[in-house]
Amino acid sequence: MDLLKRPEVLSPVGDMERLHAAIAYGADAVYLAGKMFGMRAAPTNFTEEELHEAVKIAHANHVRVYVTCNTVPHNDEMQFLPAYLAMIESSGADAVIVSDLGVMSMAKKYAPSVEIHISTQAGVTNYHTAQVLYDMGAKRVVLAREVPLKEIADIRRHVPEDLDIETFVHGAMCMSFSGRCLISNYLNGRDANRGACSQPCRWEYYVTEKQRPNQHFTLQEDERGTFMFNSKDMCLIEHIPELIAAGITSLKIEGRAKSAYYVASVTSAYRRAVDFFMKNPTGKLPENILLETEKISHREYSKGFYFNEEPGQTTESGGYIRDYDVVAVCEGEEDGFIKLKQRNKFLKGVEADVLQPHTEPFTVLLDEIYDEWKNPIEAAPHAEMTVFLKTEQHIAKGAYLRIRRTS
Repeated sequence: MDLLKRPEVLSPVGDMERLHAAIAYGADAVYLAGKMFGMRAAPTNFTEEELHEAVKIAHANHVRVYVTCNTVPHNDEMQFLPAYLAMIESSGADAVIVSDLGVMSMAKKYAPSVEIHISTQAGVTNYHTAQVLYDMGAKRVVLAREVPLKEIADIRRHVPEDLDIETFVHGAMCMSFSGRCLISNYLNGRDANRGACSQPCRWEYYVTEKQRPNQHFTLQEDERGTFMFNSKDMCLIEHIPELIAAGITSLKIEGRAKSAYYVASVTSAYRRAVDFFMKNPTGKLPENILLETEKISHREYSKGFYFNEEPGQTTESGGYIRDYDVVAVCEGEEDGFIKLKQRNKFLKGVEADVLQPHTEPFTVLLDEIYDEWKNPIEAAPHAEMTVFLKTEQHIAKGAYLRIRRTS
């Protein structure tokens, strides 16, 4: 297979810590939000000053920055858009991600030097719509998650070569079309289309009968109920050659509300996978790269709609699969010791898996550990405690140490 163009690895960023993680672990670009008009209100997001600083840091590391402005705004919010878009322009951001045509029009006026990317919220599923948006000034379309791979290839053939195509390749999926869900708004007044989703699709539901309002019936033989709306997560890391062959420009990782560790781990996995496939387009993805996607908390994986398969729901539970715990983060070296900040309890003598930038993961034995006064200890039980490790192995500042769960 002839891979002509290296795809962009696009990582989610919810705050400065996650920005540094994305940059360190190989992102080509990041997407983030200011304090308004973003589809994820839960993350800290960025103040005006922080956004300017984030762009400066990213550009110094040759990483592009795309700012989300993709909520569905109401009348009373429109008065704030001109100043907000002008702020994005002044920050030096590379693109603004929009879903609303009115916002798109205002972006062209108030942020004229910033590229316009059309959000997945716009639900683009065909080449005619993509062409119309291109004619209106869009530089990129983020296709609806529901578009199969062969249809993506057809869109690519019918649109201008300089129109970028971006698709989600990893992370949570929504039970509604292109994320347009009203359940959260209906149940508790938190509008998913304005960034405040409470994720009721992950909740536990029962069926009731009109004459028996106090009697709950499950939808399967399980006393816990069923999670009928709860979508599986997406993972396309083994299919990067097919994605590139279909003409996809940017591989987007979901997760602006996820942790810095999640950003580091998944960005690292896709960075390494892209680099591998560019050199070995018909090769089999190394097991250690694939395994990285199992070292984060995730729901059961699927391949989304790419291959005309129904991605399905995870009906057993609304929770996550957690096979690994992050037990410490490296803060550097001090007096010949590795300085660690504890994240979860661990015992002396356990073997930790180390994730750090620019290297393959490796293991280190935590058999010589000391407290902050360099006294030997048998365990690190206290949250955020300083732990010193004696080892001959180099562990970089910012590296994550994780341990596989035994039960």
